[in-house]
Amino acid sequence: MSRVAVVGAGTMGSGIAHVFAQHGWDTLLVDTVPAALDRARQSIAANLDRQVKKGGLTPDQKAAALGRLVTAATLDGGNPPAELVVEAATEHRETKFQIFRDLDRAAPPGAILATNTSSISITAIAAQTARPGLVIGMHFMNPVPVMPLVEIIRGLETTDATTARTVEIATALGKTPVEVRDAPGFVSNRVLMPMINEAIFCVMEGVATPESVDTVMKLGMNHPLGPLALADLIGLDVCLAILEVLHRDLGDDKYRPCPLLRTMVAAGRLGRKSGRGFFDYGR
Repeated sequence: MSRVAVVGAGTMGSGIAHVFAQHGWDTLLVDTVPAALDRARQSIAANLDRQVKKGGLTPDQKAAALGRLVTAATLDGGNPPAELVVEAATEHRETKFQIFRDLDRAAPPGAILATNTSSISITAIAAQTARPGLVIGMHFMNPVPVMPLVEIIRGLETTDATTARTVEIATALGKTPVEVRDAPGFVSNRVLMPMINEAIFCVMEGVATPESVDTVMKLGMNHPLGPLALADLIGLDVCLAILEVLHRDLGDDKYRPCPLLRTMVAAGRLGRKSGRGFFDYGR
């Protein structure tokens, strides 16, 4: 039986745990905040219910998936230990560095340590451990149970065997793995975030309302979701963090975060998770 530990019970972590449990993995979801674990379990159950109603799962498959999911405050809450650990904590460099130092001590010697980071260097994260060859980027897209892409990012020291195994795992989860180089923002966010940032500049400069910007991109460019609604879904704080990495690490002012984005994050208007971003979600 395959075993995975997912560290971080936020939106991405709970989605990643959902997908692993659904696909037959014994899944340990780890978070130091008990309320976060409770919310994650409720969210996973609700999303599995939705899949049952749509005919994608049977009630028995839903029950089996929930039965494979265990929550704990620490990695050693899993028994036996996991062969793969996926970190899905906040997009903050020093936080991830500390988590990987801790994981390196706590995880079995042969376990792969994967990070769901949106933009931070895999090589730099791997350097926090004594097993850089076993560290890799496994960047899922939100919402994880729905989106097929997983960016697979190998650091400077990541071995071919680690990469091949991670690609194999992503494929077994029903995802489409795409290998990319370890560069700021990888491919997904290096392309996406400048578009979101430019959309925010359009609003700040009075070129158009958020509704108009998104309508142009949906109807004119055939995007299923406008860039500002997408930013709200991702989280404006996450968008800001990624843009800051791009700006700092690539040294190009075209990645400079829009001042309006900084203002909204400072005000706590983070998007869907706070109830209000560029649009109001009625909380």
